[in-house]
Amino acid sequence: MTGRFAVIAGGGTAGHVHPGLAVALALVERGHPPCSILYVGAERGIEHELVPRAGFELVTLPGRGIPRRLSVDAARAAASVGRGMMGGYRLVGRERPRVVLSLGGYAALPCAVGAGLHRIPVVVHEQNAAPGAANRVTGRWARACAVSFAGTPLPNPVLTGNPVRPEMLEVSRDRDRASARTRLGIGADRTLVVVTGGSLGALRLNEAALEAARAWQDRDDLAVRHIVGARDWELLASRRAAISGRLAYEAVRYEDDMPTVFAAADVVVSRAGASTIAELAAVGVPSVLVPLPGAPGDHQTANARALVDVGGARLVPDESLDGDTLRRAVEELVATPGLMEAMAAAAASIGRPDAADRVAQLLEDHAS
Repeated sequence: MTGRFAVIAGGGTAGHVHPGLAVALALVERGHPPCSILYVGAERGIEHELVPRAGFELVTLPGRGIPRRLSVDAARAAASVGRGMMGGYRLVGRERPRVVLSLGGYAALPCAVGAGLHRIPVVVHEQNAAPGAANRVTGRWARACAVSFAGTPLPNPVLTGNPVRPEMLEVSRDRDRASARTRLGIGADRTLVVVTGGSLGALRLNEAALEAARAWQDRDDLAVRHIVGARDWELLASRRAAISGRLAYEAVRYEDDMPTVFAAADVVVSRAGASTIAELAAVGVPSVLVPLPGAPGDHQTANARALVDVGGARLVPDESLDGDTLRRAVEELVATPGLMEAMAAAAASIGRPDAADRVAQLLEDHAS
């Protein structure tokens, strides 16, 4: 099909895909048929699962990171990027969308370059406080750069917030808390601590969570839901099995229903990816954030600051994290009357539930 309204380009991780799909659904709500929206992602990304499930057509492009050292792998990666660039140019020329949304990542830059060469308007959406390389380049000719955080250094910035998946926006902790805790088997008299490192997991968070859980084994006022992730599941099996006592500890490999978990949680311990920050703010959940070290531009620390600076989160540097640090950070929140309620309100104060609609409006404003 030709004559699309929009090509939404970017993927590889849920942090790119969820915001893109939220914008696509907002466009449908505004009257654009799903068939008028094409999602372009990476060959090996999570979009293969998420995009068709949401009801949108998916096309993928080759591309991967290029190693800094000269090698056969670097040459292959460069060739893959070249094929992706040519594929993006041809795809945009064939589809002739009225506007292209660049979300960043390997699939975004080829489509944005193709749009520029075909004189099709480009709008950038940057999820992180420190922009990625693809969006820094694309921002030079984009009509507008939708940003999630004030002060994000991109040209023509428009503060929209980071689009959040609709099922998370539907969560009301006041309304849904009791039923969510019942579904998770958490007693009303326990404080629920959720630890997550994402779908793959984060070994440092996982090890700290196990150490803290061992220290809490005699506490009957706490519950820990530990989302371990696929990468460390087998590695940590024996250490998980050793957790006993009165603590309500449950480990899961992967969590399919994060809205229920967020509705039930009293505090979330996690990395500081852009989508995580947006969801914590949208729902209003206190958090202890451990930014991923070595993230490009240290963007996770910059992301975390948005919640920390308003009092909605505590920040623990990765190099300082161990079981004792995590235990003390959580116990401070639990032991201080009214603190978690105040943090929840502070987090909610910077939530932007209309972010997807704001980005959709920006696309309509700049569509040719």
